[in-house]
Amino acid sequence: MVDFELPQDVVDLRARVANFIDTIVLPTEPQIGTRPFFDIVADVQAKARAEGLWCPFVPVEYGGMGLGHLENAIVQVEVGRSFTHLGAWALNCMGPQDATMLTLIEHGTEEQKQRYLVPLVDGDIRVCFAMTEKAAGADATGMQTTAVRNGSNWILNGEKWFTSGASISQLALVMAMTDPDAPRHQRYSTFLVELPDPGFEIVRNIPVLNEDTEPRFGDEVQMGHAEVRIRDLVVAEHNVLGGLGQGFAMGQHRLGYGRLRHGMWSVAKAQAALDMATARACERVTFGKRVADRQGIQWMLADCAEKLYLTRLMVLHLAYKMERGLDLRQENSIAKTYIANMLCEVIDTAMQIHGSLGYTHDVPLGAWLNEARANRIIDGPDEVHRWTVGRSVVKAYESSGTTAAAAGGDLF
Repeated sequence: MVDFELPQDVVDLRARVANFIDTIVLPTEPQIGTRPFFDIVADVQAKARAEGLWCPFVPVEYGGMGLGHLENAIVQVEVGRSFTHLGAWALNCMGPQDATMLTLIEHGTEEQKQRYLVPLVDGDIRVCFAMTEKAAGADATGMQTTAVRNGSNWILNGEKWFTSGASISQLALVMAMTDPDAPRHQRYSTFLVELPDPGFEIVRNIPVLNEDTEPRFGDEVQMGHAEVRIRDLVVAEHNVLGGLGQGFAMGQHRLGYGRLRHGMWSVAKAQAALDMATARACERVTFGKRVADRQGIQWMLADCAEKLYLTRLMVLHLAYKMERGLDLRQENSIAKTYIANMLCEVIDTAMQIHGSLGYTHDVPLGAWLNEARANRIIDGPDEVHRWTVGRSVVKAYESSGTTAAAAGGDLF
């Protein structure tokens, strides 16, 4: 029998996080844009630490709460209710901070952990992840940035694209090719780069779709997606992370956790959009009848509820497999495309039910949809994941005469 009941300690933890979001984070969000953003972050972080709500996913020995994947998923669905991601900043579980901490925990030397992980967990520094390149796009094995050994150092040259948060970071994880003759997935290595560094030039924060809908953080903070030029960047040998040739594997290591976090944030945002849509339908009267009483609207709401239900099950199953160290590559890709599209569709439905009001800045739906649209590209576009899933379906059939193994067949 499958038990979907959450343990009481997880229920209690969720209540604590929900109370923190409701009483501290949400009332503080209106201050954003009125004073320096990281002053606000420092205030809410101090309160989170006082409540024992800090780095949920980080082991206790490194200063976190030591939560498992299921527990963290439950925490993240509450964190995701923050409209401006202030909730994630408050608990120090903002991407790409969180996944990078996990990468350091899993692959860092003790010296690297003390030098970089500890201040990351303490909230004293911020980190960015420089992997994506214009030329390579979704093909992580097509990176052109090179690293050439020079004595006890490596010299890096190349360009990076969409390095999120680079302008506010004091540390970067940079992936570069260290052995062009190695097998395809063993050509790349990851380097820890302290910032600022003249060899790591932030060309610009890339203008993105409808930026005016994004929350204002103050002129002193540029939290966008950076285009980076790397020229003769010197990195010491001891700042290679996880060993030579392990860069691609480390990039993939981040994705399972990221999917769980993105998934639960998407649940929170979609649930808020559905709540808004239903409230609007209940309060609005047209042609003498509540909008909520019209069958067409009820079908729209039903479609959203169905998508949310399936998403919740997907993310909980991912958490289950992650906790047990099971292979989740197929489920990861299925969930990635489904959840990204689910969020766009639910928010778009909420906008439609709001009518012209939904298209204005009087409600947050436009900003949410703008942000949600990026999820269909971030961490690999839909098409790449669907290609991966489709190949797995064919392989499953060719090996066993059924596609069940590639379609959740391990469940029953």
